[in-house]
Amino acid sequence: MNQITIYQKSITFRAVLAFTVPTILMTLVQSSYSMIDGIFVSNLLGEMALSSLTLISPYLNFFMAIAAMFASGGSAVVMKKMGEKKETDARQDFSMLLLVNLLIGALLTIITMMFAGPMVRVFGASAAVTAFCREYLWTYSFFIIPQLLFSNLQIYTIASGRTGRAMFSALFGGIFNIVFDYLLISIVPLGMSGAAIASGFGMLIPCLILGIPLFKTKNLLHFTIPRFRLPVLGKTITNGFSEFSSNLVSGVVMLLFNARMLAIAGENGVAASTITFYVFGLMSALYMGYMFGISPLLSYFYGASDTDKLKKLRNISLTFIAGVATVTTLLAIIGSKALVSVFAAAGSDVFALAVGGNKLFSLALLLVGFNTFSSMLFTALSNGKISAIIAFSRTFVFLTAAILILPLLFGINGLWLSVPVSECMALALSGYFVKKYQKQYGY
Repeated sequence: MNQITIYQKSITFRAVLAFTVPTILMTLVQSSYSMIDGIFVSNLLGEMALSSLTLISPYLNFFMAIAAMFASGGSAVVMKKMGEKKETDARQDFSMLLLVNLLIGALLTIITMMFAGPMVRVFGASAAVTAFCREYLWTYSFFIIPQLLFSNLQIYTIASGRTGRAMFSALFGGIFNIVFDYLLISIVPLGMSGAAIASGFGMLIPCLILGIPLFKTKNLLHFTIPRFRLPVLGKTITNGFSEFSSNLVSGVVMLLFNARMLAIAGENGVAASTITFYVFGLMSALYMGYMFGISPLLSYFYGASDTDKLKKLRNISLTFIAGVATVTTLLAIIGSKALVSVFAAAGSDVFALAVGGNKLFSLALLLVGFNTFSSMLFTALSNGKISAIIAFSRTFVFLTAAILILPLLFGINGLWLSVPVSECMALALSGYFVKKYQKQYGY
């Protein structure tokens, strides 16, 4: 596909799917990274090790939050300028933002290496689980830079029209993740360090695949001498703040969720929630992959003031999300036993908890796609304020309230239902803002 064909051709359902299917597959593969670690860890190192992956996830979410903020916010700035035919400025901004990612990644690496011990002791878990947490987090710190660059290189490769390359980079990363998980946990018994190294190489290899071609000037976006513009950095941060906050507070909320789960069902409950989050993450990756594909299109057409194409993208997106919501919810509920059996032995306490919990938790799949689309829509349109309001309300305000209140009324079932209930409240808020700003942006 020519680099700029997608920006020039008519917007049809078929054309949008052709462009976004590779990004959907890419995100599905990426979402499997943590699942792969979970499978190897749970089967080779035990359920306490699996629980440790959930406990340290807030820190991993923080790293992802930084990456998501610069990737989504930066893409909106860069592709809007592309739509305005300011190609030179766009490429300078793109190069500058990647350099900033590199510097931030180096700083986070140093901090995590120095303070990994105190960072994991705050969970208050058993000595064995705490040791697993520290081992994984300290080793993972060596790969924070690749994590930040991977997310950004992917979104810019997609924006350049190279969705196939983005997909294959994720596929190769997944293959390396699986191979190194097996080698470094099963063959060379490095334990949690082996799992962290496998995840790290699953991001480092794609960085090379995506980064090297961006030195070629034939790409729509390519490296050039960066020009530091403070307003561009500020706009990137404000645009991407919703993605930052949703990733960051999801980690904080997960801490709260796990604390309630520990109190209700102990470490078996945490292991069960880990499995449920894996299943939910895999299913919701379909939405995220689609959003990654259309976000640059929305930014470009907004910059070009092409309201006709914006309207078509909105209608196609809502149709796609509705279809996926129905299918994924049914699959997650009907196939709960099969999905959970990948991580836990049938008949075990963890298996029983996870199967029951997954059936309730997965009801959120009916709504999460619409809320994710609404938040990313406003990010793509450079309205970081509204995007942040939707994302923060959805992932923190509503969800925290549900986690605190529902278990008091319904016990562990109330905890499982906290996500579906919070997504339902978020849907009302999302619908309000989408309707309110429809005329202003012309979508």
